[in-house]
Amino acid sequence: MKRVLTALLALLVAPACFAIAPYLAGDTLPAGELPALMTQVEQKLRADGFTPLGRHLPRGLPQQGSVIVADAGLSEAVRNAGGAAIVGAAIRVGVKSDGTVSYMNPDYWGRAYLRGAFASAQPALRSVRTRLAHALGAGAGFGGDVPEADLANYRYMFGMERIDSPRNELRSFASFDEALRTVQDSLAKGVGGTSKVYEVVLPQSRLAVIGVALNDTDQGEAWWAGKIGPDHVAALPYEIYVVDGKVSALYARYRIALSWPSLGMGQFMGIARAPDVIHATMGRLAGVTAP
Repeated sequence: MKRVLTALLALLVAPACFAIAPYLAGDTLPAGELPALMTQVEQKLRADGFTPLGRHLPRGLPQQGSVIVADAGLSEAVRNAGGAAIVGAAIRVGVKSDGTVSYMNPDYWGRAYLRGAFASAQPALRSVRTRLAHALGAGAGFGGDVPEADLANYRYMFGMERIDSPRNELRSFASFDEALRTVQDSLAKGVGGTSKVYEVVLPQSRLAVIGVALNDTDQGEAWWAGKIGPDHVAALPYEIYVVDGKVSALYARYRIALSWPSLGMGQFMGIARAPDVIHATMGRLAGVTAP
């Protein structure tokens, strides 16, 4: 009887403790030139119903890049969720010149970004995962494990930011159009050593997300992403987003930790200045004057 009760208790506890990895490995391609490999990945994704949005080639990480695509069902789920969930509208696929392919785990990122709307979005997320696996392969998860119950209110440790942190907000405008136009104009000018990678705009819902390449040699993404693990290239690019008239960017103590959850505190301390540097760069895109 004791063994039966123990087994039942384990079954009850297991779902609450189930952990999810942020990335899934795809099938390896023959090594080659990165642009050609990215073209192959885009063709596979297009054949399974995804819409290519852009490519990211992080400056300073020449052997790695990411292909960004959209999915109609996921876009509709994001629209219904609203708010900061817009950051989940883009699907990132990592590609390396050695042929390694990886992609975002829809279950992990859906729980983190869609939060309370995750249950209603599950059909769309399952479809995305099934088609990603068909197009790219269904390998093992990697990058760390986070209990599924923790993802909706994830933070790396006590006192750090969550997805709904007030620190995310950069600047408020009189309208959605003005906010979006300001960011677009700044990216077109390369403000802060940046450039646009992709853009998803849902004008009727007054939601937009733009992928941002952080190209600065000293303060861009290469120094911090390269230091903590460029294998997580499907974490890039970073994004800035607009909700109504507010421009925001996920504060990096949340965004980087969510993307690299297995890192120890010592590794994060090695890039301790990255969150403020990223925040300042994103603020410049929103027209915030540096102090």
